Amino acid sequence: MPKLPILKWIKTYDTSKLGDDAIAALIVTVMLIPQSLAYAMLAGLPPEVGLYASILPLFVYALFGSSMTLAVGPVAVISLMTAAAVSQVAIQGSAEYLGAVIVLSLLSGVILVGLGFARAGFLANLLSHPVISGFISASAVLIAFSQLKHILGVPAYGHDMPSILYDLASHLDEINLPTLIIGLLSITFLLWIRGGLESLLMNTGVPPRLASTVARAGPVMAVFISTAIVSFFTLDQSGVSIVGVIPKGLPVPALPDLDLTIATELLPAAFLISIVGFVESVSVGHTLAARRRERIQPNQELIGLGAANIASGIGGGLPVTGGFSRSVVNFDAGARTPFAGVMTAVMVALIALFLTPFLEFLPKAVLAATVIVAVLSLIDLKTIHRVWVFSKPDFLAMATTIVVVLGVGVEAGIIAGILVSVSFLLAKIARPHFAVIGQIPGTQHFRNVNRYDVLESKKVLALRLDEMLYFLNGHTFEDTVNQLLNTNKNMTDLVLLCNGINEIDASGLEVLESINERLNSQCIRFHLSEVKGPVMDKLNRVEFETHLTGQIFLSHYEAMCTLDPECESNGKVQSAGA
Repeated sequence: MPKLPILKWIKTYDTSKLGDDAIAALIVTVMLIPQSLAYAMLAGLPPEVGLYASILPLFVYALFGSSMTLAVGPVAVISLMTAAAVSQVAIQGSAEYLGAVIVLSLLSGVILVGLGFARAGFLANLLSHPVISGFISASAVLIAFSQLKHILGVPAYGHDMPSILYDLASHLDEINLPTLIIGLLSITFLLWIRGGLESLLMNTGVPPRLASTVARAGPVMAVFISTAIVSFFTLDQSGVSIVGVIPKGLPVPALPDLDLTIATELLPAAFLISIVGFVESVSVGHTLAARRRERIQPNQELIGLGAANIASGIGGGLPVTGGFSRSVVNFDAGARTPFAGVMTAVMVALIALFLTPFLEFLPKAVLAATVIVAVLSLIDLKTIHRVWVFSKPDFLAMATTIVVVLGVGVEAGIIAGILVSVSFLLAKIARPHFAVIGQIPGTQHFRNVNRYDVLESKKVLALRLDEMLYFLNGHTFEDTVNQLLNTNKNMTDLVLLCNGINEIDASGLEVLESINERLNSQCIRFHLSEVKGPVMDKLNRVEFETHLTGQIFLSHYEAMCTLDPECESNGKVQSAGA
C-alpha cells in the first residue's frame, strides 16, 4: 500500500496555511454551487446529485490525492459522457437512471484504483494532445448546444449535433419568451462578469483580492437574482422551468443494487470516462504544480481519483475528476493543501443541509447559462490552427475526433481519435525514415546526402535509420538495403548508424541477420556504429556480434576512419583551422 500523501503535508500544516485554505475554500464553494447543480442537470440528474458529488469525493481525495491544489468534483465533459453512456441503459428521470449513474461512478473508481496499483500512470499518454484538445473543444460545442433547450424553454434531446439541432428546429414555435429573456440576460451577465467586473472594481479602488472574489461570485449572484425574480413574479406559472424542490439533507452512504447486466454494458464507458478524467486531471495538476515547483505522482493520482469516484458512488453522486476552471480558481485563491477541498466539502454539505429550499425557484435557464459560459473557455481554436500548421496527421486525428464527437457522440469521437492517432503512429513506424549519409567537409559529422553538401566514400556505404527496428518496418528496411546494393556495385563495406534506433524486436533482429548474410554472400562486410546501450544489451544476449561480418564501432567517425582512412583527414581540416 503506497504511503498516504496526507501524511507528508499534514506534518507542516499550520495556521497560516489554514487561513489560506479557508479563503480558497470559500471562493471555490461560491463557484461550485451553481456549477454542481448545472453539471448534474447536464448529466440528466436531479440537481442535488451534483451537490452530493461535491462532498465525499473531496474528503477522500484529500487523503489519497497527490496534488496540493487540484479541485475535484463534477465537470462538464465527464457529465456529458455520463449522460451519453447511461441514456443507453435507462430513461432519464427514472430511479434506474440514477442507479446506473452511481454504478458508473463505482466502476470508474474501481478501474482507476486498479490502474493505480498496477502503476499504469503512463496511460496519461494514451491520448495525444491533439486528440484530447479536439475532444474537449468538440464536447464544449456539443454541451453548449445541448443547453440551448433550457435557454429557449423547449424540449430537445439527443447526444450528437444533428439530433440536437433537429429537435431544436422542430420546437422553435414553442419558445418560451420569459425563459429566453432570462437565459440571454444570464449569459450576458456572466460574460460581463468574467470579462470586465474584476477590472472595473479595481479601477474603483477595491483591493485586487476582494475584486477577484466578487467576480468569482458572479454565478451565485445570477442564481440569487434570477431565483428572486422568478419567485416574486411567479414566472414558473408562465412556463419558466425551475429546479423545483431540492431535498434538504444528505444521502445515507450506501452501495447500490448491482445489476451485472447494466454494469457490463457500462464498463466500456466507465473505462473511457476514467481515462479522459485522469488525463484532464493530470494535465491540470501538472500545470499548477509546476507553478509552485511541486510535483504530482500519476500513479497516486489514479488511486486518489479512483477513491474519489468510489466515494461519489457511495454518496449517491456522479463521476468526478479534477476540473480545470475550479482548480485554477482554487490555486489563484491561495489554496496551500488539499485541506481546502475538505473545507469546501463541509461548506457544500452545510448548503445541502440548510439552504436548498432557497433554490426551489432557480430557473434552469440560469444553470444552462452557467454551463454555456463555463464551456466557452474550453473551445481552443488557437491549438486547432497550430496543429494544422505543424502536423497534418495530428490535425487529421484532431479533426476526426471533432467531427465524430459532433456527428455521432462523445464516446465514438474519442475512440475514433485514438484509432486515427494509433494508425498514423503505426504507419510512421512501418515507413521509417532512412538516409544515406556522408561527411560534412572539415568536420566529424555525417548528414543526409540529399540535404547537405557532403563527402561520400567510394567503397563504404553509410546508412542511418531513424526509427525503431520492428516487425512493422523490418522488411521495408531490408528492401531498402537491397536496392542500395544494386546501385552501389563497388561497395566493400556497409555501416549502419544506429543512434536513431531505440529498440529492436525479434523481427528486427532477424532482418539484421538476413542483411548480414546477404552482404556476406557478396563479400561485403556489415558494420554497426553508435549502438545505444539497451539495444546493445539485447544484441549481446544472442551473441549477435559473433556472427557479424564486420565490427560494432563506438562512433560513426571511428568506423569511417577505420574503413576509409581518407575520412580521418577530412575530419581534421576544420579542427586544424579552428
